[in-house]
Amino acid sequence: MSVNQSIKPITLEEKEHIYIGGCDTVELAKKYGTPLYIIDEATLRGICQDYKKAFKNYTNIKMMYASKALCTSAIAKILASEDFGFDTVSAGEIYTVFKAGADMSKVLFNGNNKTRREIELALDCKVGRFSVDNFYEAELLNKIAEEKCTKVDILLRITPGIECHTHDYIQTGQIDSKFGFDLTQIDEIITLIQEKYTNLVLRGLHAHIGSQIFETQCYYDEVEILVKEIARIKEKFGLILDEMNIGGGLGVKYTNADNPPEVEALASVVTDAMHKYAVEIPTIYIEPGRSIISTSGVTLYTVGSSKQVPNGRKYVAVDGGK
Repeated sequence: MSVNQSIKPITLEEKEHIYIGGCDTVELAKKYGTPLYIIDEATLRGICQDYKKAFKNYTNIKMMYASKALCTSAIAKILASEDFGFDTVSAGEIYTVFKAGADMSKVLFNGNNKTRREIELALDCKVGRFSVDNFYEAELLNKIAEEKCTKVDILLRITPGIECHTHDYIQTGQIDSKFGFDLTQIDEIITLIQEKYTNLVLRGLHAHIGSQIFETQCYYDEVEILVKEIARIKEKFGLILDEMNIGGGLGVKYTNADNPPEVEALASVVTDAMHKYAVEIPTIYIEPGRSIISTSGVTLYTVGSSKQVPNGRKYVAVDGGK
Protein backbone atom coordinates (compact mmCIF):
# COMPACT_ATOMS: atom_id res chain seq x y z
CA MET A 1 0.00 0.00 0.00
CA SER A 2 1.30 3.45 -0.90
CA VAL A 3 1.84 5.79 2.01
CA ASN A 4 -0.68 8.26 0.54
CA GLN A 5 -3.43 5.72 1.32
CA SER A 6 -2.85 6.05 5.05
CA ILE A 7 -4.44 8.67 7.32
CA LYS A 8 -1.70 8.59 9.94
CA PRO A 9 2.06 9.09 9.73
CA ILE A 10 3.84 5.76 9.57
CA THR A 11 5.66 6.32 12.89
CA LEU A 12 2.51 7.18 14.88
CA GLU A 13 2.15 5.10 18.06
CA GLU A 14 -0.71 5.22 20.54
CA LYS A 15 0.58 4.73 24.09
CA GLU A 16 -0.39 6.76 27.16
CA HIS A 17 -0.12 9.64 24.66
CA ILE A 18 0.26 9.76 20.89
CA TYR A 19 3.88 9.52 19.76
CA ILE A 20 5.13 10.57 16.31
CA GLY A 21 8.70 9.89 15.29
CA GLY A 22 9.37 8.76 18.85
CA CYS A 23 8.25 12.13 20.25
CA ASP A 24 5.45 12.53 22.82
CA THR A 25 2.96 14.92 21.20
CA VAL A 26 1.77 16.22 24.59
CA GLU A 27 5.33 17.20 25.47
CA LEU A 28 5.72 18.84 22.08
CA ALA A 29 2.57 20.89 22.70
CA LYS A 30 3.87 21.96 26.11
CA LYS A 31 7.23 22.98 24.68
CA TYR A 32 6.14 24.79 21.53
CA GLY A 33 2.50 25.72 22.22
CA THR A 34 -0.50 25.12 20.02
CA PRO A 35 -1.67 25.10 17.32
CA LEU A 36 1.41 23.19 16.25
CA TYR A 37 2.21 21.58 12.91
CA ILE A 38 4.20 18.36 13.13
CA ILE A 39 5.78 16.77 10.05
CA ASP A 40 7.05 13.20 10.27
CA GLU A 41 10.26 12.96 8.25
CA ALA A 42 10.03 9.18 7.86
CA THR A 43 6.58 9.47 6.27
CA LEU A 44 7.63 12.38 4.09
CA ARG A 45 10.62 10.46 2.75
CA GLY A 46 8.54 7.30 2.41
CA ILE A 47 6.06 8.99 0.08
CA CYS A 48 8.88 10.52 -1.97
CA GLN A 49 10.38 7.06 -2.36
CA ASP A 50 6.97 5.63 -3.31
CA TYR A 51 6.83 8.08 -6.22
CA LYS A 52 10.36 7.31 -7.38
CA LYS A 53 9.80 3.55 -7.20
CA ALA A 54 6.45 3.76 -8.99
CA PHE A 55 8.00 5.59 -11.97
CA LYS A 56 11.31 3.69 -11.99
CA ASN A 57 10.56 2.11 -15.37
CA TYR A 58 10.08 5.51 -17.04
CA THR A 59 13.60 6.88 -17.28
CA ASN A 60 12.74 10.43 -18.31
CA ILE A 61 10.72 11.34 -15.21
CA LYS A 62 11.39 14.39 -13.03
CA MET A 63 9.68 14.79 -9.66
CA MET A 64 8.74 18.28 -8.49
CA TYR A 65 7.09 19.05 -5.16
CA ALA A 66 4.10 21.41 -5.43
CA SER A 67 5.35 23.89 -2.85
CA LYS A 68 1.96 25.52 -2.31
CA ALA A 69 0.95 22.43 -0.32
CA LEU A 70 3.35 23.51 2.48
CA CYS A 71 6.66 25.24 1.99
CA THR A 72 9.25 25.62 4.76
CA SER A 73 13.03 25.52 4.58
CA ALA A 74 13.17 22.22 6.50
CA ILE A 75 10.69 20.54 4.16
CA ALA A 76 12.54 21.94 1.13
CA LYS A 77 15.86 20.54 2.39
CA ILE A 78 14.35 17.07 2.89
CA LEU A 79 12.71 17.02 -0.54
CA ALA A 80 15.83 18.32 -2.24
CA SER A 81 17.81 15.50 -0.61
CA GLU A 82 15.28 13.08 -2.15
CA ASP A 83 16.14 14.56 -5.57
CA PHE A 84 12.84 16.43 -5.94
CA GLY A 85 12.57 19.73 -7.74
CA PHE A 86 10.00 22.37 -6.82
CA ASP A 87 6.89 23.81 -8.45
CA THR A 88 6.63 27.32 -6.98
CA VAL A 89 3.87 29.90 -7.29
CA SER A 90 5.16 32.92 -5.36
CA ALA A 91 8.23 34.95 -4.47
CA GLY A 92 8.04 33.54 -0.95
CA GLU A 93 8.24 29.95 -2.16
CA ILE A 94 11.08 30.75 -4.58
CA TYR A 95 13.06 32.48 -1.82
CA THR A 96 12.38 29.65 0.66
CA VAL A 97 13.69 26.89 -1.61
CA PHE A 98 16.60 29.11 -2.68
CA LYS A 99 17.65 29.71 0.94
CA ALA A 100 17.22 25.99 1.64
CA GLY A 101 19.94 25.29 -0.90
CA ALA A 102 17.78 23.67 -3.57
CA ASP A 103 19.14 23.20 -7.08
CA MET A 104 17.35 26.13 -8.73
CA SER A 105 17.67 24.54 -12.17
CA LYS A 106 15.05 22.06 -10.89
CA VAL A 107 12.61 24.82 -9.91
CA LEU A 108 9.57 25.82 -11.97
CA PHE A 109 7.83 29.17 -11.48
CA ASN A 110 4.13 28.60 -12.02
CA GLY A 111 1.02 30.75 -11.49
CA ASN A 112 -1.37 32.93 -13.45
CA ASN A 113 -0.56 36.39 -12.02
CA LYS A 114 3.20 36.76 -11.71
CA THR A 115 4.32 40.28 -10.80
CA ARG A 116 7.38 42.07 -12.15
CA ARG A 117 9.04 41.78 -8.72
CA GLU A 118 8.42 38.02 -8.61
CA ILE A 119 9.70 37.51 -12.15
CA GLU A 120 12.85 39.50 -11.41
CA LEU A 121 13.48 37.49 -8.25
CA ALA A 122 12.96 34.21 -10.12
CA LEU A 123 15.44 35.27 -12.82
CA ASP A 124 17.96 36.48 -10.22
CA CYS A 125 17.67 33.12 -8.41
CA LYS A 126 18.15 31.37 -11.78
CA VAL A 127 14.89 29.41 -11.69
CA GLY A 128 15.12 26.66 -14.30
CA ARG A 129 11.71 26.99 -15.92
CA PHE A 130 8.78 29.40 -16.16
CA SER A 131 5.32 28.03 -16.85
CA VAL A 132 3.86 30.83 -18.98
CA ASP A 133 0.15 31.16 -18.30
CA ASN A 134 -1.18 33.96 -20.53
CA PHE A 135 -0.35 36.55 -23.20
CA TYR A 136 0.26 39.33 -20.67
CA GLU A 137 2.82 37.25 -18.83
CA ALA A 138 4.62 36.22 -22.01
CA GLU A 139 5.07 39.87 -23.00
CA LEU A 140 6.19 40.94 -19.51
CA LEU A 141 8.59 38.01 -19.05
CA ASN A 142 10.18 38.63 -22.45
CA LYS A 143 10.59 42.34 -21.65
CA ILE A 144 12.28 41.66 -18.29
CA ALA A 145 14.49 38.95 -19.79
CA GLU A 146 15.52 41.37 -22.53
CA GLU A 147 16.38 44.01 -19.90
CA LYS A 148 18.55 41.44 -18.09
CA CYS A 149 20.14 40.26 -21.36
CA THR A 150 19.10 36.67 -20.77
CA LYS A 151 17.08 33.89 -22.34
CA VAL A 152 14.35 32.11 -20.38
CA ASP A 153 13.34 28.46 -20.77
CA ILE A 154 9.57 28.20 -20.66
CA LEU A 155 6.69 25.77 -20.78
CA LEU A 156 3.30 26.87 -22.06
CA ARG A 157 0.53 26.06 -19.61
CA ILE A 158 -2.55 24.88 -21.45
CA THR A 159 -6.09 23.99 -20.44
CA PRO A 160 -6.63 20.52 -21.91
CA GLY A 161 -10.43 20.56 -21.56
CA ILE A 162 -10.57 17.73 -19.01
CA GLU A 163 -13.05 17.87 -16.14
CA CYS A 164 -11.84 15.39 -13.53
CA HIS A 165 -14.24 14.12 -10.88
CA THR A 166 -13.37 16.40 -8.01
CA HIS A 167 -14.86 19.54 -6.44
CA ASP A 168 -15.59 22.36 -8.90
CA TYR A 169 -13.37 24.75 -6.92
CA ILE A 170 -10.25 22.61 -7.37
CA GLN A 171 -10.69 21.67 -11.01
CA THR A 172 -8.09 23.42 -13.15
CA GLY A 173 -8.08 21.60 -16.50
CA GLN A 174 -11.56 22.39 -17.78
CA ILE A 175 -12.04 24.73 -20.76
CA ASP A 176 -13.44 27.58 -18.62
CA SER A 177 -10.41 27.92 -16.36
CA LYS A 178 -8.43 30.92 -15.15
CA PHE A 179 -5.23 28.94 -15.75
CA GLY A 180 -3.38 28.56 -19.02
CA PHE A 181 -3.93 28.99 -22.74
CA ASP A 182 -6.92 27.47 -24.45
CA LEU A 183 -5.88 25.02 -27.15
CA THR A 184 -7.22 27.44 -29.77
CA GLN A 185 -4.67 30.06 -28.60
CA ILE A 186 -1.56 27.91 -28.91
CA ASP A 187 -0.69 28.87 -32.48
CA GLU A 188 -0.95 32.57 -31.69
CA ILE A 189 1.37 32.46 -28.67
CA ILE A 190 3.92 30.25 -30.49
CA THR A 191 3.96 32.69 -33.41
CA LEU A 192 4.60 35.55 -30.99
CA ILE A 193 7.46 33.62 -29.35
CA GLN A 194 9.04 32.84 -32.71
CA GLU A 195 8.65 36.32 -34.21
CA LYS A 196 8.56 38.79 -31.30
CA TYR A 197 9.30 37.30 -27.88
CA THR A 198 12.73 36.06 -28.84
CA ASN A 199 14.06 35.98 -25.26
CA LEU A 200 11.69 33.10 -24.51
CA VAL A 201 12.81 29.57 -25.36
CA LEU A 202 9.88 27.17 -25.62
CA ARG A 203 10.76 23.75 -24.20
CA GLY A 204 7.40 22.04 -23.70
CA LEU A 205 3.82 22.06 -22.47
CA HIS A 206 2.34 22.10 -18.98
CA ALA A 207 -1.13 21.14 -17.80
CA HIS A 208 -2.72 20.57 -14.42
CA ILE A 209 -6.21 19.08 -14.19
CA GLY A 210 -7.15 19.53 -10.53
CA SER A 211 -6.58 18.45 -6.95
CA GLN A 212 -7.76 15.63 -4.69
CA ILE A 213 -8.29 13.36 -7.72
CA PHE A 214 -9.52 9.82 -7.03
CA GLU A 215 -9.57 8.49 -10.59
CA THR A 216 -6.66 7.83 -12.94
CA GLN A 217 -8.30 7.79 -16.38
CA CYS A 218 -8.18 11.59 -16.52
CA TYR A 219 -4.36 11.43 -16.39
CA TYR A 220 -4.37 9.06 -19.37
CA ASP A 221 -6.58 11.52 -21.25
CA GLU A 222 -4.32 14.41 -20.28
CA VAL A 223 -1.19 12.68 -21.58
CA GLU A 224 -2.97 11.83 -24.82
CA ILE A 225 -3.95 15.46 -25.40
CA LEU A 226 -0.47 16.78 -24.56
CA VAL A 227 1.35 14.27 -26.76
CA LYS A 228 -0.93 14.93 -29.72
CA GLU A 229 -0.52 18.69 -29.28
CA ILE A 230 3.27 18.34 -29.17
CA ALA A 231 3.12 16.32 -32.41
CA ARG A 232 0.89 18.95 -34.04
CA ILE A 233 3.23 21.76 -33.02
CA LYS A 234 6.19 19.89 -34.49
CA GLU A 235 4.39 19.39 -37.79
CA LYS A 236 3.16 22.99 -38.09
CA PHE A 237 6.04 24.98 -36.59
CA GLY A 238 8.98 22.61 -36.85
CA LEU A 239 9.46 22.85 -33.09
CA ILE A 240 10.61 19.78 -31.17
CA LEU A 241 9.27 20.08 -27.64
CA ASP A 242 11.01 17.64 -25.34
CA GLU A 243 9.32 18.37 -22.01
CA MET A 244 5.81 17.69 -20.74
CA ASN A 245 4.54 18.65 -17.28
CA ILE A 246 1.35 16.81 -16.28
CA GLY A 247 0.92 18.50 -12.89
CA GLY A 248 -0.09 16.62 -9.76
CA GLY A 249 -3.38 16.38 -7.91
CA LEU A 250 -3.43 12.77 -6.69
CA GLY A 251 -5.94 12.42 -3.85
CA VAL A 252 -5.25 11.53 -0.24
CA LYS A 253 -7.13 9.84 2.56
CA TYR A 254 -8.92 12.24 4.94
CA THR A 255 -11.45 9.74 6.31
CA ASN A 256 -11.58 5.95 6.46
CA ALA A 257 -14.19 6.05 3.70
CA ASP A 258 -11.74 7.68 1.27
CA ASN A 259 -9.93 5.38 -1.12
CA PRO A 260 -7.40 7.31 -3.21
CA PRO A 261 -5.48 5.49 -5.94
CA GLU A 262 -2.03 4.21 -5.04
CA VAL A 263 0.92 6.05 -6.53
CA GLU A 264 1.66 2.90 -8.54
CA ALA A 265 -1.75 3.18 -10.23
CA LEU A 266 -0.99 6.74 -11.34
CA ALA A 267 2.42 5.69 -12.66
CA SER A 268 0.92 2.78 -14.57
CA VAL A 269 -1.64 4.96 -16.33
CA VAL A 270 0.86 7.67 -17.23
CA THR A 271 3.51 5.28 -18.56
CA ASP A 272 0.92 3.27 -20.50
CA ALA A 273 -0.30 6.44 -22.18
CA MET A 274 3.23 7.58 -22.96
CA HIS A 275 4.20 4.26 -24.50
CA LYS A 276 1.07 4.26 -26.63
CA TYR A 277 1.12 7.86 -27.90
CA ALA A 278 4.71 9.15 -27.74
CA VAL A 279 6.94 8.32 -30.67
CA GLU A 280 9.82 10.26 -29.12
CA ILE A 281 9.64 10.00 -25.35
CA PRO A 282 9.87 13.48 -23.80
CA THR A 283 10.90 14.30 -20.26
CA ILE A 284 7.85 14.16 -18.00
CA TYR A 285 7.51 16.39 -14.96
CA ILE A 286 5.03 15.41 -12.26
CA GLU A 287 4.12 17.72 -9.36
CA PRO A 288 2.71 15.94 -6.29
CA GLY A 289 1.92 18.23 -3.38
CA ARG A 290 -0.99 17.21 -1.19
CA SER A 291 -0.15 13.52 -1.63
CA ILE A 292 3.39 14.22 -0.40
CA ILE A 293 2.66 16.30 2.67
CA SER A 294 -0.85 15.37 3.88
CA THR A 295 -0.17 12.00 5.50
CA SER A 296 3.18 13.29 6.77
CA GLY A 297 1.56 16.00 8.87
CA VAL A 298 -0.47 16.25 12.07
CA THR A 299 -1.74 19.40 13.78
CA LEU A 300 -1.94 19.62 17.56
CA TYR A 301 -4.60 21.78 19.23
CA THR A 302 -5.54 22.60 22.81
CA VAL A 303 -9.17 22.16 23.86
CA GLY A 304 -10.77 25.33 25.25
CA SER A 305 -14.43 26.01 25.90
CA SER A 306 -17.31 23.60 25.36
CA LYS A 307 -21.04 24.06 25.04
CA GLN A 308 -23.88 21.56 25.26
CA VAL A 309 -26.90 22.51 23.20
CA PRO A 310 -30.07 21.35 25.02
CA ASN A 311 -31.34 18.25 23.22
CA GLY A 312 -28.55 18.74 20.67
CA ARG A 313 -24.85 18.42 20.07
CA LYS A 314 -21.95 19.31 22.30
CA TYR A 315 -19.53 21.81 20.78
CA VAL A 316 -15.87 21.74 21.82
CA ALA A 317 -13.64 24.65 20.78
CA VAL A 318 -9.94 24.37 19.98
CA ASP A 319 -7.31 27.02 19.44
CA GLY A 320 -6.98 26.66 15.68
CA GLY A 321 -8.74 26.19 12.40
CA LYS A 322 -10.43 23.05 11.15
